[in-house]
Amino acid sequence: MRFARSLYIVVTGIVLCSLAAGVLTEWQGSDTGEGWLFAGYVLRWDLVATVCYVVAAVGVILLGWQAVGLAGKITSIANLINKKISDLRLLISDSGLKNSNQQSAVGNINDLDETLNQWLSSCSDYVRGFESQVKDLQLQIQLSQRREKHTEAIIYSIRDAVIVIDEFDKVLMANEAAGRLFDFDYKDSQHKPISELLNSNHQEFVELLSHSLQAKGRAIRQEIGFIKDGKPGTFDCIISRVYDQAERICGVVAVLHDITREKEISQMKNDFVSHVSHELKTPLASIMAYSEMLCDGEANDEQTQKEFYSVIQSQAKRLNRLIEDILNVSRIESGLIKVNKQPLSLTILIEEQLQMMKGYAGEKNIEIISPKPIVFDQVYADKDMISQVIVNLLSNAVKYTRSGGTVTIKTEVDELANLARVTVTDTGVGIPESEIGHLFEKFYRVEANKEMAKGTGLGLNLVKQIIEKVHNGRVFVESKVGAGSTFGFELPLATEVVEAVQK
Repeated sequence: MRFARSLYIVVTGIVLCSLAAGVLTEWQGSDTGEGWLFAGYVLRWDLVATVCYVVAAVGVILLGWQAVGLAGKITSIANLINKKISDLRLLISDSGLKNSNQQSAVGNINDLDETLNQWLSSCSDYVRGFESQVKDLQLQIQLSQRREKHTEAIIYSIRDAVIVIDEFDKVLMANEAAGRLFDFDYKDSQHKPISELLNSNHQEFVELLSHSLQAKGRAIRQEIGFIKDGKPGTFDCIISRVYDQAERICGVVAVLHDITREKEISQMKNDFVSHVSHELKTPLASIMAYSEMLCDGEANDEQTQKEFYSVIQSQAKRLNRLIEDILNVSRIESGLIKVNKQPLSLTILIEEQLQMMKGYAGEKNIEIISPKPIVFDQVYADKDMISQVIVNLLSNAVKYTRSGGTVTIKTEVDELANLARVTVTDTGVGIPESEIGHLFEKFYRVEANKEMAKGTGLGLNLVKQIIEKVHNGRVFVESKVGAGSTFGFELPLATEVVEAVQK
């Protein structure tokens, strides 16, 4: 190694000298004055430079030869070490550990092997621990993803409109009901400002959302009016603030429940109470007034007394009829009404009710045209209930027909369908097409015809309840404004009902 190091230093010096001689030679070849000044000295160095090149080349060759030899020695040493190790292994395996040195060597190897095994075992424990933690994390992630999907599925399935925004007023989630209400694509609404998705008609709601982020309470509840399907609607809006683990506000959740129908029903109930109160007060006032006159002796002759008694009796019947309507609707809806079905003829039943209705129609100069006799029009029904249906339809027809008009009631039998049909046709004011679908609703009255007659809006609802819920029939109506209306109902014939019961 020392020889190689010395040789390397000498060769390096010779190479540097050769390079210096080459530089001086190049300088001589230049046209500068300094180059010609040293020309004589340079000429003397040509032989020296040549010798230097030769010596440098020889030195490089020797240095390479030393390097090759050194590599060969290293290779030989490595091969020798490998051979010795192989021999040692063979010796240990073949000799059966004959001497103590061999036993010591085997012991060292065993100790090393045991240490490696322990280290590998500890590493395996760490790996198993990490694998267990990874599996736990994967399970937690899966559970979190599943809970998130369940939450989204619940929100998307809610019929109420739900909107979730973050603290920057950007939408995080919205369900289909919200998209329909506010007219935007709920699937493409995430991370968009709420003010961009909602138009100017919903500015009150946008301001309420922004205000809720700064409010002190956790929830705000307020009724808001929107235009839904071209009609005004009322929504119960509940806005709740969402907090993170550090109790910082990270957004709000708005739930809008449509209470338009509830508002309408509440208003109908208020109107119903008002109408019922008025209807109850009117006959009571008449009864009280005429009874007081009788007590005060203002009816001196028998004829006057009979007139007073007649008024008191008619008003008492009116009052009783009103109370019965209210009770009957309640009984039918609760299923507590007693039904006494029996075979009866619709033609005969109608004739019985006409005797009472013709006097009421005559007061308005309205003619009631009765049906022609039908050979067989028997139905299996409750006589009192069907009588009440016929009276309600006839009285409504008379109420909304002007003086000089006509009301026609007739029966038909459809033998192919085994049905008996009753229709009541008037020449009255008619009903707007937009309101026909609501006629049989409880407490409902046609707005355009309220001034013609007073009522509670229970008559037609009671007709529908009796025919469809109690007797499994069908009610129907046809009307045209200014041309009159036709109300009717269908009931199964008695033969069909009896055959069905016998089977």
